[in-house]
Amino acid sequence: MDLISNLNWEVIAQLTLVGMIMLAGPIVIFVLAFRGGDL
Repeated sequence: MDLISNLNWEVIAQLTLVGMIMLAGPIVIFVLAFRGGDL
C-alpha cells in the first residue's frame, strides 16, 4: 500500500485527462468525416 499512498494523484489525473483528450480528438474528427459533416 506504500506505493499507492506515495503516488501523486494530481499528476495521474492530469495525465489521464491529457490521454483522453489526445484519444478523443482523432475520434471526433473521424466520426465527423465518417458522417460527412462539417465542423
